[in-house]
Amino acid sequence: MSDSELEYTIVFPDPSDSDLKEDPVIILLGWAGCQDKHLAKYSYIYKNQGCVVLRYISPWRQIFFPGIFSKNLRYTARKLLDLLFDIGIEEHPILFHVFSNAGSMLYHHIVALLFDQTETYFAKLNVVGTIFDSAPGNRNLQGGVRALNAVLGSSVNSFVKCFAISAFILIVFFRVLLYPVVQFISLSHYDALKVEPSRWPQLFLYSKADKVISYKDVEGLIKTRKLLNIEVQSMDFNTSQHVSHFKEFPDKYSSKCISFFKKCIQPHLTNSLRKNLMQ
Repeated sequence: MSDSELEYTIVFPDPSDSDLKEDPVIILLGWAGCQDKHLAKYSYIYKNQGCVVLRYISPWRQIFFPGIFSKNLRYTARKLLDLLFDIGIEEHPILFHVFSNAGSMLYHHIVALLFDQTETYFAKLNVVGTIFDSAPGNRNLQGGVRALNAVLGSSVNSFVKCFAISAFILIVFFRVLLYPVVQFISLSHYDALKVEPSRWPQLFLYSKADKVISYKDVEGLIKTRKLLNIEVQSMDFNTSQHVSHFKEFPDKYSSKCISFFKKCIQPHLTNSLRKNLMQ
């Protein structure tokens, strides 16, 4: 589906599984280069729990070259939140499930809008939790190059690929070089996620074998968020590669997501629906 600028997919639960007034909303924010068919596999984890599932993937140009080739991520974040009102699900409990840095970068801008005191329009939204899959990472040049190379794939000729990767490396170099100064103006998305003002529960799914996002970055964020007295859960899959934890351990992954989802959602549901979820 599309609203002329925002390409997304939304899936509603079967009538027999849903409570029309309180269907929880799961927002899947995909990784750079992923396709909707990839995110669709995650939809089934939640659809069978009576959830509305909204899937969105940021264009890879917004992730690797923000503000240069397309609208910036804050603009996209606003369009995505506006969409919840357009569909009429703004008062439902909302849980974010974000993948890699592409998902977490967009999520950072979403949270910034939710807590922007000049954006009172979004105060009605009821976010109850966030799941991070293979995210977030902190200025990892090697991992970023690997991710961009995977996004470009074999469909792009070698000259274009070399140019894109070189441009990306140059941008990262200047960001790192200037960060001691610009951090006082704008934090990196990783540092911003450390101190962002939300206090709802968070679950981190990661792996020490991930070659794109360092597990040390994920564990560093986990430690920081716990120090803020936020309820944080985590699971290290140890051997699975980047955004492949569900593929390698489908039962373990699904079980962890569902148990976390139920814990987040229970305080916000009616007694009848809460009872159904516990079954």
